[in-house]
Amino acid sequence: IGEQGFGREEYRGLGYKGLHTDLDVGNKNIRYVLAGEGAGTIFAINDKTGDIHAMKRLDREEKAEYTLTAQVINRDTNEPLEPPSEFIIKVQDINDNPPQFIEGPYQGSVPEMSPVGTSVTRVTATDADDPVYGNSAKLVYSILEGQPYFSIDQNSAVIKVALAGMDRELREEYLVVIQAKDMGGHMGGLSGTTTVTITLTDINDNPPKFSKGSYEFTIPEDLGIGKPGGRVKANDRDIGENARSTYSIVGGDERDVFQIITDSPTQEGILSLKKPLDFESKKFYNLTVVATNVRSSTTGVPFLDQAVVKVVVEDADEPPVFTESMYVFEVHENAPITTVIGTVAARDQDAMRSLIRYSIDRHTDLERQFNIHVEDGKITLAKPLDRETDTWHNITVTATEIRNHSQISRAIVAIRVLDINDNAPEFPAEYEAYLCENGKPGQVIQTISAVDKDNPVQGHTFHYRMEILSNPNFTIKNNLDNSISILAKHDSFRRQKQEFYLLPIVVTDDGDPPMSSTNTLTIRVCGCSKDGVVQSCNPEAFVLPIGLSMGALIAILACIILLLGMSPRTPKPFSSVRVANFRQYFLI
Repeated sequence: IGEQGFGREEYRGLGYKGLHTDLDVGNKNIRYVLAGEGAGTIFAINDKTGDIHAMKRLDREEKAEYTLTAQVINRDTNEPLEPPSEFIIKVQDINDNPPQFIEGPYQGSVPEMSPVGTSVTRVTATDADDPVYGNSAKLVYSILEGQPYFSIDQNSAVIKVALAGMDRELREEYLVVIQAKDMGGHMGGLSGTTTVTITLTDINDNPPKFSKGSYEFTIPEDLGIGKPGGRVKANDRDIGENARSTYSIVGGDERDVFQIITDSPTQEGILSLKKPLDFESKKFYNLTVVATNVRSSTTGVPFLDQAVVKVVVEDADEPPVFTESMYVFEVHENAPITTVIGTVAARDQDAMRSLIRYSIDRHTDLERQFNIHVEDGKITLAKPLDRETDTWHNITVTATEIRNHSQISRAIVAIRVLDINDNAPEFPAEYEAYLCENGKPGQVIQTISAVDKDNPVQGHTFHYRMEILSNPNFTIKNNLDNSISILAKHDSFRRQKQEFYLLPIVVTDDGDPPMSSTNTLTIRVCGCSKDGVVQSCNPEAFVLPIGLSMGALIAILACIILLLGMSPRTPKPFSSVRVANFRQYFLI
């Protein structure tokens, strides 16, 4: 029997005559049988001749080969006449799969003005056909759309620049269609396509350019230092960093009065003052302003442009000027009403020297906490303060010229409220502690710390004491960190005796005057394991065991009374009977 056969892909009804036994010399009593991969489903054997044929279409990309076993047996007895023989059927490839661009569509970029031959990107197509057999998987690449701007290497699929002088400012994006064709590109081959979007990235190949050769601004003499007096702009056809420019004054500013800075978001040059203007001494300026690219040009020579800026100084009635741009005052929270907190002052710098009226912007003092004297600027307290509610109050004070009410200045007044000791320390929460009835004397029941809303400069120092100094059950230990530990004095705590204890603790601070409060700690007596783990905090109830009648109980009580020496004729009142040997039976 033969060892290997070939079946052509996509072919159905394949006949293979390579299976034959030496016993087949006209002997009609033999039968060929087939076993292994696909036997009976994909492949069938003629039991008389040994010919094999395919029962369904084969696909090499799904399975490239099959291993089968053939054997000759006696047709009557089914006994094997020869040992089984193994052979392989390999599926021969045909070109039935087109190339595919798995990663497409693609994106690529290349700097504008790149020379011919500059690599842009590379595409890759795959073909599921057999790369070893024939040319079914041999691919050749070509450009369907995108010429004459780009080319592609037919073997490596590297896309390159094909046209010199491509300018981003004229066209930024190109759509290139790439084809991959198998069979080495010959007729009859299958093909697949993808698109590549190629973007030209910017280089600095354009200078900045002012929109006009000269500008004119009228600036009042009262313009503040650093305040904008005008804007100029030099446009640049480049983008990003290549379009950024810086501005400078190169002439006409002998007094060093002006400065120009670049506004990054808008790329404008903002003209402002370094020194105050004075209409009486100089009424106009002619400045020469230059805009220069931040990045060097492709030639290495800086790109720049210049313009003339004429500044006309305008005489102005200036508003009052406060002696301080911001005032900071302090006042204690217990200061009485009408206390003078501080004084603000402003004056008119014009020759007329107008008188000034002061007021508080009530939008910044909605609670009307403060007042100001309209003539002398003294700020006084109008309502009580509480540092624990507001530590700082920021108000705006206005100064208005009496001669010209449109001339108004503003100043911020920050008022800091100083602390006094007006809050007692207290527990931050309601503490509830648990005490093991089998615990040892000195065991720590609970660690307690206090909080205080006040904020003394030297920090808090708390003193703790029990309201009842000679407490028979508990004591406290100072932990030297503003906390205390509650300790048990003995080990005879029992839930049956007392379920919980209320322990009042007095906490005092070091303020002047000292403030204190009494806080109550609830301590529950609980049953615990040997390891001190709380198991139950409910009082134990001892009940009669099942089966004891009321008469039996009365008899037991009578015996107890006799044992204790009590006369039945003059019984003494009692609240509970405690007998060690009977505790497990009852509780009254």
